Amino acid sequence: MLAIILALASAIGYGGSDFAAGLASRSAGVIQVTLLASAVSALVVTAALPFAASHPPTTAALVWGAVAGLGGTMGALALYLGFRHAAFSVAGPISAVGAAGFSVLAGLLLGERPTALALTGIVLALPAIVGVSASAASAGGRSDEPAEDPAAAAGRPIAGAAAGLVAGACFALLFIGLDRAGSGSGLWPVAATQVAELAVALAVAVATRNVRLPGSRPRLLAAITGAAGAAGTILFFFATHEGFLAVTAVLTSLYPAVTIVLARTVLGERLTVLRLAGLVLAGGCVSLIAVGGSG
Repeated sequence: MLAIILALASAIGYGGSDFAAGLASRSAGVIQVTLLASAVSALVVTAALPFAASHPPTTAALVWGAVAGLGGTMGALALYLGFRHAAFSVAGPISAVGAAGFSVLAGLLLGERPTALALTGIVLALPAIVGVSASAASAGGRSDEPAEDPAAAAGRPIAGAAAGLVAGACFALLFIGLDRAGSGSGLWPVAATQVAELAVALAVAVATRNVRLPGSRPRLLAAITGAAGAAGTILFFFATHEGFLAVTAVLTSLYPAVTIVLARTVLGERLTVLRLAGLVLAGGCVSLIAVGGSG
């Protein structure tokens, strides 16, 4: 049960991070927001490190953490590319379902055997993620998403879908890397994740000559993005070592539902039938997984 609670809390962190990033990106460059958010994430994890790093990190733990960070950053870049070729409703759901699906497959290959009820919840979670992520995309998606280009909807959907699938695989690598890093090194693997993400974001910012702070309001939102994202990563790290990767990754991948709720309560966005169906189905799958156990 603890793994389920932590995974859902992680989804709240990621969903809040995405919502803040979407608002920040409306008035500042995507790369500027991403760089500042990455820096804040690294600071948050560094501050938390002394409280959960009682043992020196192993080389394997640091490597897996760095791999996770590269996966997260490359996933965001692939998703960005997908949004340049197709509408959010194409790449967004595919990336979210891909992250959950590849993580479940990895968990099963690694020997995890969830109960029948938990597996049913996992299966139901996939269409739930489609519903919530398809409607959450217009609110901002992950921290590296640009404002939607109207021409994208009439672009190349196959290219957008392929990029979304690649993004999903990379986001799954983030989950898998944090899982395989193990819990014996405290938060050091998460620190390695954030350092890798910051390094890539800084390299992109330097290459595009975007090493500057955004305005005051988007700066605050970018800081919130980084802090909430760091919290989501830390919570997932603890969740995946309390339960099955197949379960925790799926529950965390429900984060777009949080973005929907925030968009509804803060911005007054309308809840469509697809959104409501996704939210209801998400609630059902969480209940099944809770009853079936997290591993």
